[in-house]
Amino acid sequence: MRILIYGINFAPELTGIGKYSGEMAAWLAGRGHEVRVVTAPPYYPEWRVREGYSSWRYGRESFALPAGGGFSGWRCPLWVPRSPSGLTRLLHLATFMLTSAPVMLRYLLWRPHVVVLIAPTLFCAPVAWTVARLAGGAAWLHLQDFELDAAVGLNLLRHGWLRGAARIFERQWLLAFDRVSSISHRMLSHLGDKGVAETRCVLFPNWVDTRALYPLPGVSAYRAELGIAPETVVALYSGNMGEKQGLELLVEAARRLRNRSEIVFVLAGAGVARARLEVQGKDLPNLRWLPLQPAERLNEWLNLADIHLLPQRADAADLVMPSKLTGMLASGRPVVATARLETQIGQVVAGCGQLVAPGDVEGLAEAIYQMARNPGRRLKLGQQARRYAVEHCDYERVMLDFEKNLGSLL
Repeated sequence: MRILIYGINFAPELTGIGKYSGEMAAWLAGRGHEVRVVTAPPYYPEWRVREGYSSWRYGRESFALPAGGGFSGWRCPLWVPRSPSGLTRLLHLATFMLTSAPVMLRYLLWRPHVVVLIAPTLFCAPVAWTVARLAGGAAWLHLQDFELDAAVGLNLLRHGWLRGAARIFERQWLLAFDRVSSISHRMLSHLGDKGVAETRCVLFPNWVDTRALYPLPGVSAYRAELGIAPETVVALYSGNMGEKQGLELLVEAARRLRNRSEIVFVLAGAGVARARLEVQGKDLPNLRWLPLQPAERLNEWLNLADIHLLPQRADAADLVMPSKLTGMLASGRPVVATARLETQIGQVVAGCGQLVAPGDVEGLAEAIYQMARNPGRRLKLGQQARRYAVEHCDYERVMLDFEKNLGSLL
């Protein structure tokens, strides 16, 4: 098949949507499909275009596969706001739609069999759909996030007329695509609420390479490198540091456990909220701040944790399925998450960790403390986490299902 993948985030971004889009393209190319990509320069989660890439000019890029072969694509100019807000995020997404449209139209000559749009950003839906139709191919929309619902929940769209216009736009394009996929059963149910027929909805969950990420038989090398004693319990958060993560709860939980010298909090990542959070926790001796770690050391990094931390704001927890969760599960460590049981996060974590009500700092600190003082419970929950990852999130299994669904459109 000739498959055109279209999305604002792509490799070499280490977290979030870009990681998955890059792995999707690599897997499909490795299976012998012809793959092309239209994307932007890497900028996430720092909200700054990475060194070596340009935010203002087009660039062609080739992606080689370890086993030989590869695929190619275009990087399109992108405006990246330093402090993203509701309006600046919209402008940011709109610039990608405008700059990527000419490149997408060029691929009409290539005649893709399927155009796969990764959302965010839904702004690009008209372009993706038009190219698919003019090329005689199928249009597939994959929703990593309900960006409109998240924006409304986080009060990023404050004007009623703007929310109304966005909902009309969303509905029109959700109903236009041949297939609409998302990453969890609850998100598929939400698609039904928005009017998408069940026959056009496909479950396409985020995955994890369970052969690359697994519980280490010994202690992670990071402990020695960071000077963390073997008996110290590490509570780890690693990933984007944005506003919808609710990371201030972790800082305040660390504050409440500052006298528990056997527990150390490690927060690693980048994002718009990091500077504010560092100021909030600057007086805490039990809190470490680190950058995102290299992808090639991801397994060692995740194995540093005795407990993985997954905070979410109450108004975002039911709208997103954090991409970082699959790696946490594969590492065979328990997860403490701030989410309600009825959310998708809650349904997963309930069997392999501890749920705390969103916003409940005291409950979060107590859950971490109780988990830290019970190594037997951590071991049992970690084993259940690993089992869930293997049975439900395995990279090869998920991608084979996706390939089969793509083929059904031809």
